[in-house]
Amino acid sequence: MNIVELAPHRTAGLVAPAVDRAYRAGMLAGHDGGGAELSQRYGGPAATGFLVEMRTRLAAPGGTVDEAGLAAITRYLDPVVSRRAVDKHVAHGMIHRRPDGGLCATERGAAFLTELFQVHAEVTEELWAGHDERVARLVASLGRVLACALVLADEAGAPDGSAFTAMAPPHEPDGTPPGVLLLNRLGTLRYHRADAHAAAWTAAGHTASSVAALPPGPERLAIELETDRRAAGPYAVLSADERLTMLADLAALPG
Repeated sequence: MNIVELAPHRTAGLVAPAVDRAYRAGMLAGHDGGGAELSQRYGGPAATGFLVEMRTRLAAPGGTVDEAGLAAITRYLDPVVSRRAVDKHVAHGMIHRRPDGGLCATERGAAFLTELFQVHAEVTEELWAGHDERVARLVASLGRVLACALVLADEAGAPDGSAFTAMAPPHEPDGTPPGVLLLNRLGTLRYHRADAHAAAWTAAGHTASSVAALPPGPERLAIELETDRRAAGPYAVLSADERLTMLADLAALPG
C-alpha cells in the first residue's frame, strides 16, 4: 500500500508515539526552563502536580474537572493515592473541591497556571525555533482533529469517565503563542488515545492494573490494534496527504 494513502487507523497508531515524543519534549523543557522553580514557589509538586496535569481545563475561567473525569485522567493510579494528592492541593490553597466532588482552581491556583503558560511560551519558542511553519501546520491540523473528536464524542454520547471530554477543548485565550497551542493540543490528543486504549483493554477483559502488567505478545498487540481502530475516527477529517504531512512534521520537530 502506498504510504500516502495511510488509513485513519494506521495514522492513529503512527501518530501516537510521535505525539508522545513531542509532548514530552515540550513538558521537559518547561520543567527545566523555569517550571520546576515556579512550582517550588507555590509549594512544590504536592501543591501543583494536578494543576499542571489538568491545566488546559482548570486554567479556563470556571473550568472544572468532575469526579468521573478525574477518575479517567488518573485511571492507572490507586484511587486512594489520587484522593490524598488532591487533598494536598486543597490544603495548599491551589485547588477547590466543590460539594459535588468537582475540582477547580483557586485564585492562587489560577495565578500559578498563568505563570506556567508564560514559561511554556518561552521554552517552546526556543525548543521549536526555526520551525514556525511546521508548528503552524501542526496547530491547524491538530485543531481540526480535536474539533472532530469532540463532535464524534458528542454524537456517540461519550460516557462519564472520559479523560478526553474532561480536558477538551484546551483553554486557548486570545494571543496564546503557537508553541503553547501546539503543546496543549498534543496533550489533549493524548487523552483521546488514552480513552481509546482504556476501552480496548476493558473490552478484552482487563483492568488498569492487569493491562499494565501484560507482557509483549499477541494479546497486547491485539489491544493496541483495537486502540488504533477506536482512536481513528478524528483523523478522517484530514486528507491522506494531510495525515502524512502531520506525521512528517511531528517527526521533524526537535526534542
